[in-house]
Amino acid sequence: MKIEKILQEKELTLSFEIFPPKADSPVDVIYTTLAGLSKLNPDFISVTYGAGGSNKGRALEIAALVKNTYGVEPLAHLTCVGASREETADQIRKMSEAGIENILALRGDVPKDMDPEHAFTAIPHASDLIAQIRKTAPDCCIGAAAYPEVHAESDSRAQDLCYLKKKADEGAAFFITQLFFDNDAYFRLCDYLEALNVKAPVVAGIMPMLNPEQILRMATLCGCSIPASISHLIARYKNRPDDFRKAGMEYAERQIDALVRGGARGIHLYSMNKAEEITEIVRACGLR
Repeated sequence: MKIEKILQEKELTLSFEIFPPKADSPVDVIYTTLAGLSKLNPDFISVTYGAGGSNKGRALEIAALVKNTYGVEPLAHLTCVGASREETADQIRKMSEAGIENILALRGDVPKDMDPEHAFTAIPHASDLIAQIRKTAPDCCIGAAAYPEVHAESDSRAQDLCYLKKKADEGAAFFITQLFFDNDAYFRLCDYLEALNVKAPVVAGIMPMLNPEQILRMATLCGCSIPASISHLIARYKNRPDDFRKAGMEYAERQIDALVRGGARGIHLYSMNKAEEITEIVRACGLR
């Protein structure tokens, strides 16, 4: 089922992101995560892969597993970093052959061993990738990323909104945000897009704070600001991992509750393959 239709039919969606095990690990280590998350009856599960397309084949295998074994709609990630148009078209066809109806089109992160100047020569932007998907698989439902606090490479909010509108114009049916901790930033983004007559709904991407080093690294990558309340939690509990995990989960629960009350279209939890913690958060928020 296309995610676009799910978003049309539901006032609020619940979804998760998972990532494949490393290449030297057996694929069945993901089964425990999927078994736990699928019990929460999510509307879809997105499947990512490594920088530069690493683990792409395994990611497709897991996306098919999500659909055929666990009965959940998969959202397969696709990036354009380091990829030729021919390679990208081939991957899109493989997704279609595997029964994947939904693709999340991303520019992608440049791996450490790749020259950034040559990373996007064939497909420069996510909007170009969306156009490629639309050409290769016209019936596919396409999602795209949005940054509530502006993409790190954008010169201004206006420029960032221009790129988001271009993604929608090229065929993005919905957006999923990168992580954020300021709910006002999410609602402002929705208001900006509405003013531009962009109809694609915006799903709120939430990353629970389970590890202080990880959350700081991800916030830096995404250009996400760290509120004083979170800085306080990190300073207070950085050497007490269990206490930090508890405080981080409680913060996520409060953030999700406020988003739902404010009218967010969907909650997308970056699970980090932590099914137990995600289950606790979802149940505490009354989402399932």
